[in-house]
Amino acid sequence: MFRKVLVANRGEISVRIIRACRELGIPTVAVYSEADANSLHVRLATDAYCIGPADSSKSYLSIPAIMSVAELAGVDAIHPGYGFLSERADFAAICEQHNIKFIGPSSQSMRKMGDKANARKTMIENDVPVIPGTGIVHDAKEVIKFAKKVKYPVILKATAGGGGKGMRVCRNDDEVATNLQLCQSEAEKSFGNPDVYCEKYLENPRHIEVQIIGDQYGNYIYLGERDCSVQRRHQKLIEETPSPAVDERTRRKMGEASIRAAKAVKYEGVGTCEFLLDSDGKWYFMEMNTRVQVEHCITEMISRVDIVRQQILVASGEKLQYKQKDINLQGHAIECRINAENPEKNFMPCPGTIEGYVQPGGFGVRVDSHVYPGYKIPPYYDSMIGKLICWGENRNQARRRMYQALKEYVVIGVETTIPFDLEVIEDEVFKTGDFNTSFLEDFYRRKENKK
Repeated sequence: MFRKVLVANRGEISVRIIRACRELGIPTVAVYSEADANSLHVRLATDAYCIGPADSSKSYLSIPAIMSVAELAGVDAIHPGYGFLSERADFAAICEQHNIKFIGPSSQSMRKMGDKANARKTMIENDVPVIPGTGIVHDAKEVIKFAKKVKYPVILKATAGGGGKGMRVCRNDDEVATNLQLCQSEAEKSFGNPDVYCEKYLENPRHIEVQIIGDQYGNYIYLGERDCSVQRRHQKLIEETPSPAVDERTRRKMGEASIRAAKAVKYEGVGTCEFLLDSDGKWYFMEMNTRVQVEHCITEMISRVDIVRQQILVASGEKLQYKQKDINLQGHAIECRINAENPEKNFMPCPGTIEGYVQPGGFGVRVDSHVYPGYKIPPYYDSMIGKLICWGENRNQARRRMYQALKEYVVIGVETTIPFDLEVIEDEVFKTGDFNTSFLEDFYRRKENKK
C-alpha cells in the first residue's frame, strides 16, 4: 500500500479522495492555491502546502509546483482527481520518471485514449462504432473540406478536452474559422494542449457513458451505464443510472466494447467510455475519459462498488476485487450538480460567502461537497459546490426522493441551481425518461409557452 498520497486537485473530489485514503490508512498531502486556503480538503488532509496564487495556471496546473511538494513531502503516489492535470500524459510521465505512482493509467495508455483523436483510432481497430471524424485539424480549410463530405453540422473538439470545454458546433462555412480559433484557445488555456479535431455532429442524441475499472493484471469490469443527456453547452447538469433508453442487450454490448478498447491499450485504473445513442438505437463511441468522473457516485450507489477505493487499490498493485459476474446493479440513482450559479441569469456564476448551509439526509441520500457555513466560494474555478445523489428501488422512487432532498437543501448567501433542479425533477418530460441532449432547450421552450 502507498506510504503517502498527494491529492493534486481541489473541491469536492479532493475531499472524496482524502476520505478514501483515510479509510485505507494512507496519510494525505493537500495542495491549494492562495484562494483555497480555507477549503475543506486543506483541513482534512494530513499535511497541506500552498502552491501558488489563485490563477490555476500558476497553481493547480503547475507541474513544477506540484512535483516540488511531492518531493518535499515524500509521497509515493499522486491522485489527480478530475480536471486540471488528470488527463495530462506529460504529468503522468513525469510522475513515472520520479518513481511516484500516478493513480490512473500509464502515460502511454493516456496518450492513446486520453487524446480523443487517437482514441477514435483505437476504437475503430477494435470494432467499436465511431462517428465520422478527422485527425487533428490545423486550419479552417481542413474543417470545411470534411464538412462538405459529411454535411453540416460538425463539431470541433479539443483532443485533450473534457467537461464541455474546447467544443464548438459549426453549421456553415462562415462559423468555422472563428470557432476553430476559439476552440484552440480554450483548449490551450484549459488543458495546455491546443490540438482540435472534427466530427460529424449528431443532432439530439442521448449521451451515454460506461464506467470501467481495470488492474495491472489484465482484469476488467464494467459497472453499467450512466445517462448524461441533461446538459447545457455540453456541461452535464443531471445524470442518472441506469439510462431509461438502454436495454440489457445494449448495456452488455457497450460494456464489452469498452473493455475491448481498454484491453487494447493495457488500460489501468478507472475510466469511462462515452457514447452517443441516436433515436434508432444505434450507438457510437465519442471519447474516453481517462480519470474518475464527477458522476461516479451514482454508479457507486447502484453497484455498491467504491470506485475511488478500487482506483487506489489497483494503482497500488492489488488485483481487482471483483469479477464481472459479481456485479449486480440494483435500483436507480440520480445526481444533481449543485452549482453556485443563477439559472435565471443564464447560469451566471455567483461566487460569495455561504452564510447558511444545511445538507439533506435520509435513506438513499448522499451529498459530496467541500463547502460549509462561512465558506467563501472563490470566483476563479468551476462553480460546482456539491453533488446531491439519491437512490431508489426504481427511477420514480429515486426521482421523488431527489425532489424531497432538494427541498431540504439550504444554501444561504449565494444563488444556486437548486430551484432549477427542482423544476427539472418535476418536469413532465423528465418524468417520462424520454428525452435527449436537447432537453434543456425544450424545457425552456415549454416554460415560455406556458406564460
